[in-house]
Amino acid sequence: MTDIVRADGRAIDELRPVTIERGWSDQAEGSALISCGRTKVLCTASFTNGVPRWMSGKGKGWVTAEYAMLPRSTNERMAREAVKGKIGGRTHEISRLVGRSLRAVVDMKALGENTIVIDCDVLQADGGTRTAAITGAYVALFDALEWGRQQKFIGQKAQPLTDSVAAISVGIIKGVPMLDLAYTEDSSAETDMNVVVTGRGSFVEVQGTAEGAPFDRAELNSLLDLALAGTVTLTELQNAALGR
Repeated sequence: MTDIVRADGRAIDELRPVTIERGWSDQAEGSALISCGRTKVLCTASFTNGVPRWMSGKGKGWVTAEYAMLPRSTNERMAREAVKGKIGGRTHEISRLVGRSLRAVVDMKALGENTIVIDCDVLQADGGTRTAAITGAYVALFDALEWGRQQKFIGQKAQPLTDSVAAISVGIIKGVPMLDLAYTEDSSAETDMNVVVTGRGSFVEVQGTAEGAPFDRAELNSLLDLALAGTVTLTELQNAALGR
C-alpha cells in the first residue's frame, strides 16, 4: 500500500471507526445500531410465525428487507417517500440488495415457515449507507433467529444461518484504490464499488461502476483485495458484538 493519507487521516486500506450496538431497540426481536464514521444505520429484525400466502405449505421461510433514509440524515432535508406517494428507484434497489445479501446466508428450510423482515433506517448519512445496512442487519437477523428458537418456532437443533455476511465500499480516487469511502470521497471517485462477502470469504455481490475512466483488471483485483480485508475486520466486529 502507498503512504497516501486521506482527508480524515486514514490510510487507503483503513476502515472508518466502526461500532455495532447490539439490541439497540427494546421492541424488535433483533436490532443493531451500526456506526461507520459519521454514517449511522438502525437495523431492526421483526420475526413473524408464518409466511406469505404464496409460500404457505412449502416448508420454507422467508427473509426480506426494507431500506429508508430519514429526512435529515443528509445535509438538507429530503421529503419522506411515503409523503411523496412513491418509493424511489434507489430505495428499491438497496432494499433488494440487503434482502439478497441476508438470504445468501440463510437456509430457508431450517428457518421453517417463518418470516423475518429487516428494516434498515439511515439516521445519518456520510457514504456507505447500504454496506453499513447489510453489516448491521446481519447482527439483527442473528438475534431474531435466536428469539424464534427460544419461542420454539425454529427447531432447537436447526441451523438456519449458514454463514455471516458483511459489506464494504471501495473505490478509486485520483488513480488510487481506497477502502470504505466517506461521502466526499464517494462523490468524487473515478470508480465506485460495493462488495458483499460472507464470513468464509465468498462473494455474494459486487456492484462496480466506472464514474470516470474505465478500470482495468489489475485495479479490479486491488479493489476486491481491499474489500476482502475490510470485511474480515467487519466480521470480527460482528462476532464481538454477538459475544462470539
